[in-house]
Amino acid sequence: MATVVELISYPVKGCAGVPAAEAELTPAGLAHDRSFLVVGPGGVFRSQRKDPRLAVIRPQVGADGAHLTLNAPGHDPFHLDIDLGTGSAARSDVEMFGAPYRAVDQGDRVAGWLSETLGAESRLVRVPPEHDRETDGLTPGTSGFADSCALHVLSLASLDDLNRRITAAGRPPVPMDRFRPNIVVDGWDAPQTEDRVRRVTVGGGELGFAKLAIRCAVTLVNQQTGGKVGPEPLRTLASYRRVPEGGVAFGSKFAVLATGKVAVGDAFEVTEWGTD
Repeated sequence: MATVVELISYPVKGCAGVPAAEAELTPAGLAHDRSFLVVGPGGVFRSQRKDPRLAVIRPQVGADGAHLTLNAPGHDPFHLDIDLGTGSAARSDVEMFGAPYRAVDQGDRVAGWLSETLGAESRLVRVPPEHDRETDGLTPGTSGFADSCALHVLSLASLDDLNRRITAAGRPPVPMDRFRPNIVVDGWDAPQTEDRVRRVTVGGGELGFAKLAIRCAVTLVNQQTGGKVGPEPLRTLASYRRVPEGGVAFGSKFAVLATGKVAVGDAFEVTEWGTD
């Protein structure tokens, strides 16, 4: 039986992941996942595609959900009382992949810390309570500031198969964190089994398959150092994982159909399979 072996949330889009033994599964994915966004001038979002040093910023949301701590090498930790955007809090216009959103700016002090850490003018914003973004795919859903869907699922079998191909060519394997999954699954023999899942129960929740995860240049960033180290894994993925819609796929995206608590060790029980 397939089981959950890792749970990782990314409270600040583009920044380091936060592993957990258990987490609440909300309509927008794991609790706090991609609730925050770093933006540059004009409110345009920052991504590891152009700002790989985001990877070395390690966020931690307090148990009460009202406090955020940011850590980065060579900088003092920054502690923030989160502006949740309730009441009459002002909204800011931000842009992600060309789409406009409204967000709650978190103030000048954290903006200064981020600007100094990244070496570029930056601000931190959060999804407002009225955030109602709809995600596409076979199963529609919602998410915060994720690239698209609420959850990214990847199996150890898929990574092992990829790394066998990479090492056969004489290059070092890549770690799981290059792909920034939310749920890592073990127990399947065949790679890419997650591509065929259509509905699944896990912990107290239920997920529906949305689409394949199309990979980008973020996979070329060392998540520990914030440096670009390519060409792997994209070079090897291009040899066997090209998809008709363009790009290379690795892992799958899911929408949340039912909320609940999920924990490492939970069964990842597939209730409906696809034929592809």
